[in-house]
Amino acid sequence: AVLVESLLVFTVVLLVHAVVWDRFSWCAVALAIQAFYVQFKWDRLLQLGGAVFQFRGAANSGLLPASMVMPLLGVVMKERCRAAGIVYFERFGIVVASTGMLLALFLSVLAVGITKPVPTNTCILTGIAGSVIIYTMKHSLTVSEVIEVLEVLLIFVYLSMILLYLLPRCFTPGEALLVLGGVSFVLNQLIKRSLNVIEGRGDPIDFFLLVAVVGVILLGLFFTVLFIFMDSCTWISSMFFHMMTAVLGLGVIMPWLYRLIHRNPLFWLLQFLFQTQTRLYLLVYWTFLAASACGVVFYQNAKRSSESKKHQASTITRKYFHFIVVATYVPGLIYDRQLLYVAAVLCLAVFIFLEYVRYFRIKPFGQTLRHLLSLFLDERDSGPLILTHIYLLLGMSLPVWLFPRSCAPKGTLPGAGALVPYSGVLAVGVGDTIASVFGSTMGEIKWPGTKKTFEGTMTAIFAQIIAVALILIFDSSVNLNSSYAWILASVSLVSLLEAYTTQIDNLLLPLYLQIMLMA
Repeated sequence: AVLVESLLVFTVVLLVHAVVWDRFSWCAVALAIQAFYVQFKWDRLLQLGGAVFQFRGAANSGLLPASMVMPLLGVVMKERCRAAGIVYFERFGIVVASTGMLLALFLSVLAVGITKPVPTNTCILTGIAGSVIIYTMKHSLTVSEVIEVLEVLLIFVYLSMILLYLLPRCFTPGEALLVLGGVSFVLNQLIKRSLNVIEGRGDPIDFFLLVAVVGVILLGLFFTVLFIFMDSCTWISSMFFHMMTAVLGLGVIMPWLYRLIHRNPLFWLLQFLFQTQTRLYLLVYWTFLAASACGVVFYQNAKRSSESKKHQASTITRKYFHFIVVATYVPGLIYDRQLLYVAAVLCLAVFIFLEYVRYFRIKPFGQTLRHLLSLFLDERDSGPLILTHIYLLLGMSLPVWLFPRSCAPKGTLPGAGALVPYSGVLAVGVGDTIASVFGSTMGEIKWPGTKKTFEGTMTAIFAQIIAVALILIFDSSVNLNSSYAWILASVSLVSLLEAYTTQIDNLLLPLYLQIMLMA
């Protein structure tokens, strides 16, 4: 299974390399080769329990698929923005690619360093790949860009040491690279933009995303340290939690956002949300869907109470939420992508805050949330945090957030790139959902080395092709320019990756589909 997963990732890397064919795509190929070898060192460390931190069990390290996400995203973003003539974001793509390569190299060097005896061949391969990448960065990046890349690496190192120690068994090494690498990059971007504020430059919704993500992460770190010294389950601690959340929100996050957008954040947000009648209709519709999702949770818990204490939600029941999310995102993508962007940021902040309430058992809702959500746990929620619903939201939202709007003057990219914002809907909302439902109910032929079925994968590919056809009918901005073969290949590769990967597919699959469609 690991070999097939690696083969699929190599195929994506080579396809992107064939399209781009520059020094950075050659570096991506070199990184993929060394990550393939180092991945087995990480797997061995996880099996022997010598991986420094406690990582999520029942999964391989996932180093190769995770290592290639940021570099490939940067490479395809650079190429798209170069074609559009937007120099600033072309350089930004180069920084993203360089940062991703350096973070992946750091994890590789870490694995090689703690493996005993030292693997000579892997060391040589890592050294060669590292030399090629650093040589390319030396001749491609300006001094300020090199400093920016090193800043992200420094933040990543400290953030990894803190969060992997505080949150054992929540991530595999690959997932840690993806999540913590992304958070480190966002934090560095926020610091950089806060120090270089120019009035009128930058979209307020981008600043809103940066401040919201960094704000909730800092909130979590603050309370994690605080509750080491006091019991979080008491009413006094709970009141202190709510009071300090209000203080940090109104005293730190709001002024920070005000500095960036030069407007009162609350007034700006209210004006933005209710700006048009379409937005009002969408908000009412989304409120109804949110109430439906809560209704599913309460109904399933009532069912558990009446049947058995050990009752767990089935795969099909968990996929109800995928259907609800698809019904949420598709109208937003068609009618108002900016509103969807901001609503997804708000939803992410609420999800993470509620997870803090559940994790710390904050009164009055902490214990209730623990009871309600325990029904929907699966083998991937082996750590103290429940992250699968947050990963689902991220998987659907990242293609919207990472879409290079400045490099798409008409609001959409040409050819297959027009489907980039729909990557989450196609890969997770349609593909993963259909594969799970049909595979668990009608699947008989299993893929070698996995529990996934051939029938599930084939129906997932077919369902995504139908979804693309429906998008073409209902979204007039999408024009594929006869790039159907590339779309079919992209969907097929990502569906096969879903069958073989042991990583969090809600997070990994949309990013790989986005990379393929942007290429």
